Amino acid sequence: MRVTRVEAKERNRRALLDAARRIVARDGHRAKLEEITEQAGLTTGAVYSLFGSKNGLLIALVTDYLGPHYDGIKQVVSPGLDLVEAVEVFARHYHRLCDDPEALRHLSFEISLQDLALRDTELRPKLAASVRAHEERLTALLSDRLHHGNALTPRQSRRLATALRALLVGLSQGVVLGLADAAPEQYFAATARALITPDVLGPP
Repeated sequence: MRVTRVEAKERNRRALLDAARRIVARDGHRAKLEEITEQAGLTTGAVYSLFGSKNGLLIALVTDYLGPHYDGIKQVVSPGLDLVEAVEVFARHYHRLCDDPEALRHLSFEISLQDLALRDTELRPKLAASVRAHEERLTALLSDRLHHGNALTPRQSRRLATALRALLVGLSQGVVLGLADAAPEQYFAATARALITPDVLGPP
């Protein structure tokens, strides 16, 4: 069966993203574009054609990684939940991700991306903007949820989303690294719920 130009482009894009994820997780800031393209069975020209640059590939890699993560959150945090219920479900979902057999590999990849961002002043703001865009999805998911009879405003949702992500990322890393063995699912839910305070939410 003949492969169309669009199909070939998507296949090459997928091959480069998969190869980049493996190399970045293993080598961090030492990841070489030539090795990524070699593993993908392509040339460096394909990277520039599809992503514009190595940094363009890395930014696409963040989106490719975070997109399914936030899709999963949206699936479990249903629209009918109030704020406390939504936060608890979100926290429990984060805990279950720690039980994934690939959790350590995922953590290695995340830390490698952070290492890249710290070392590349051009890449840093672009990666931050990509992460921030996905955090906005969590903000939208929390917005308008009822708490004590009032709907959470976008401003309050953004403040809570930032705090929740920081808390749960830290807890998850501790569990995966074996530093937080006494952090069961209920602990994740309770600590996340504790963030729902006037000091964290701020004014409407």
